[in-house]
Amino acid sequence: MKKLSHYVMKHIWGYLIAVLCLIIGVALDMLSPQLTKRIIDDVIGGGDLPLLKYLLAGILAVGVGRCIFTYFKEYLFDIIGAKISANMRNDLFRHLQGLSADFYDRNNTGELMARAKDDVDRIWDGLTYVGMLIIEVVVHTTLVLTCMFRLNVKLALIPAAAMLCCGTLAIFLEKKLNKIYDEISEENAVLNTVAEENLAGVRTVKAFAREKFEIKKFLSHNKRYYELNMEQSRVFVKYHPLFTFITKLLPLLVLLAGGYLVIQQELTLGALGAFIEYSMNIVWPMEMLGWLTNSLSAAIASNKKLKKIYAETASIKEPSAPIVLPHIQGKITFSNVGFKRAGTEILKDISFSVEPGATLGIMGATGSGKTSVIQLLQRMYDCTEGVILLDDVDIRRLPLRDLRGNISVVMQDVFLFSDTIQDNVRLGKQELLDFEQVKTASHAAMAGSFIERLPDGYDTIIGERGVGLSGGQKQRISIARALAKNNPVLILDDSTSALDMETEQMIQQTLRNLKNTTKLIIAHRISAVRHADEIIFLENGRIAERGTHEELLAAKGLYYETYQSQYGAFMEVM
Repeated sequence: MKKLSHYVMKHIWGYLIAVLCLIIGVALDMLSPQLTKRIIDDVIGGGDLPLLKYLLAGILAVGVGRCIFTYFKEYLFDIIGAKISANMRNDLFRHLQGLSADFYDRNNTGELMARAKDDVDRIWDGLTYVGMLIIEVVVHTTLVLTCMFRLNVKLALIPAAAMLCCGTLAIFLEKKLNKIYDEISEENAVLNTVAEENLAGVRTVKAFAREKFEIKKFLSHNKRYYELNMEQSRVFVKYHPLFTFITKLLPLLVLLAGGYLVIQQELTLGALGAFIEYSMNIVWPMEMLGWLTNSLSAAIASNKKLKKIYAETASIKEPSAPIVLPHIQGKITFSNVGFKRAGTEILKDISFSVEPGATLGIMGATGSGKTSVIQLLQRMYDCTEGVILLDDVDIRRLPLRDLRGNISVVMQDVFLFSDTIQDNVRLGKQELLDFEQVKTASHAAMAGSFIERLPDGYDTIIGERGVGLSGGQKQRISIARALAKNNPVLILDDSTSALDMETEQMIQQTLRNLKNTTKLIIAHRISAVRHADEIIFLENGRIAERGTHEELLAAKGLYYETYQSQYGAFMEVM
């Protein structure tokens, strides 16, 4: 993770100019009591009336200068803060994109959204508005105390003691709030997760009439979030009145002690007036200490959360000495491949070879490891035993971009982005595919006819995750997306399950015509794999049977049983 100082140093000149404007603005504030002192001592006490107009002009100039420098100070802090937060989000998102699939197995979407949005916002606040005020409080307090000690050392001890008390309270407050903000940040992530899951799956919730249950679940987390915020408020309210009490008591003590010094002729009346004005000027930094501590604690807690994410590293790494293949033919070889995840054996001793342009069918019951084969080929995970080769090269020696960029995948769980149909089909090769190629791929996937009947055709905006389209329509667009890439390897993971038999047969014919594309077809339907050059049947993560359609039927094993369950009734009628 880049340290916060890295982002600050990137904009150091802007920060320095902003701080300079801040110092000048505060310094101008320090002039006002001095002008007040001159008015009382020289004009009122000394009768120097001609001096009054210059002193009044000085007060006006101080006010105007204060406005100008305050404007530039806040403008610069805001601009720099916005740039830093944008850079932080970019870096965080880039880091998240670089993490492997196992990270997303352990972390949910709502939590990561909270980190990218809410936690970055709190850090942004800490680096800009809160940070600016902390610097201003330090500069302001330092200059005010300096001016006070220059006027009278004895009297200056009172505000110095008050500041010491406020600083001690602020330290206690920060320690108590720090732990609470850690819990608030965690609960905020959980609350985001519950809301995100329910809004994304609202149709499922309604279909199962789970509205009351989901509302109850959300309310329970919302209540916990409320309780944590109330706990934070109770801590803040417990200490904040002490800050207020000190700031209200300070001018009174200064007036009483200063009045005594004036009577003793150790202090002029003008100096007392200036001192009272300084004591009023030092009040707001004391009052701000509690609030600033509150906001700073939130920013520190959020920074800790981001550090945890940055501490994560990708388990799938780029090869140190990559092999770049000038042209991938599409030969795939699994040699004694085994795969374990979280101590559970998923695959064991998987071996097969698919020549360029050939088709491999993969069947098996749910949980038999079919999808894991595909995930290993894409290096979403690395096999724990054996080796996987692409064109006789270990895929761990290939650059990830080259490996995945040459594989087109139609996933079982179709994901479409909230974008036009055309851009969804062009996904991955937006700059390379023109409209005619999109149209050709869509017709090859039997999607062109229904797309062209839509009011906006290929420019139709698809709702979130393809809302508004049927399951079969989403699958056909997903298939069109894979065909449009025209990669040497094509994977279909149960991608025709929502299609009618006629449409599926037409797509199967399209796939058989792809002579230069290596195809891996995962399916539950016999019809999807019967024309494959070889079919493997997985059971409990192992290859239980292998052969062509005819060979497996003749063996009368698991494949034959599946065939009977799907076509047995039809064969009896025949």
